[in-house]
Amino acid sequence: MLVNNSKKIVIKLGSSTVVDKLGNFKKKWVTSLIKDIKKYGEGKSIVIVSSGAIALGQKYLKIKKKKIKLETSQAIAAIGQIHLSGEFQKLFDKFNVKIGQILISPDDTEQRKRALNVRNTFENLFKLRAIPIVNENDTTATSEIKYGDNDRLAARVAQIIGADTLIILTDVDGLYDKSKKIVKTVNRIDEKIYSLVDDSKNLYGSGGIHTKLDAAKICINSGCHMFIANGKKENPIKKLVQNKIFTHFIPKISRLDARKRWIISSLNSSGKIYIDDGAVKALFNGKSLLAAGVTKIKGPFDKGENILILDKNENQLARGLASFNSVEIEKIKGKQSNEIEKILGYLGKSEIIHKDDMVKL
Repeated sequence: MLVNNSKKIVIKLGSSTVVDKLGNFKKKWVTSLIKDIKKYGEGKSIVIVSSGAIALGQKYLKIKKKKIKLETSQAIAAIGQIHLSGEFQKLFDKFNVKIGQILISPDDTEQRKRALNVRNTFENLFKLRAIPIVNENDTTATSEIKYGDNDRLAARVAQIIGADTLIILTDVDGLYDKSKKIVKTVNRIDEKIYSLVDDSKNLYGSGGIHTKLDAAKICINSGCHMFIANGKKENPIKKLVQNKIFTHFIPKISRLDARKRWIISSLNSSGKIYIDDGAVKALFNGKSLLAAGVTKIKGPFDKGENILILDKNENQLARGLASFNSVEIEKIKGKQSNEIEKILGYLGKSEIIHKDDMVKL
């Protein structure tokens, strides 16, 4: 089963899986999910993208489901988010599992520099052996609540962190064909697939199957496998693995190829970094670019921008995303990694350009 072989997994929880029809947090179900994560997530990096803040906020404020103005929904989300996070923490604490909260708006996933900052936050939480609990930042983004019940957000998170698998747990077994049979695998999202969509919406979700297909399209093009599976019953990951009832969206390309496409998608580089012979050798042996190997730079450029890497003879070697801006690199070029904190006054990354953010030319 692919889940067992995945190193990074994003699990998206729909509102109906986390909150019941009366607006109560489903403690028993979430507890069963945590048990599944403990069993199947050992040694893996897990992210949970959870809906449910607005539903819990409505319950707390005793507001029944009806058409609500955007600004009111944002206020309800602000209240509900505290309750959602608190409920998660109480249950995860029982299993001695650390969690952290990340609230993301569309700009955080669509702008390259901000996406890199978001990715760094995830990576640091993984190093702390914590599970990030992600939700949309409903309180500030005007388009956020219409974003698609977190489906596309979950796909963007999977893309940014380089996840192997995205599991969307919802209230159906998968994507159904015209004869109401589950479509087991999908290799391409086209008009034929969209024609199968029944966009009836559940009580609290702001999306439907349509937004899940939008998420699948992102995953297919970013090298990430995606599953739509039923999350109504307890132990949803166990049932996914054992019963194998789901729709599996298979990516077109590998994650590495997808990332390379993303890095080189900018036609023009923002700056240049020149490196010595030792760094050239390390680069072609698959190593990251360290400050010690940098001889000079041409800028200016900011952190996260696309940079051209050259040798002393002006040969173009690679392109990558800078971990520091040009002013910082000017200060630390030629220095050892353990000197960076003293020179800059803070500890950032030890690499000028990480190997995962680099494409050889």
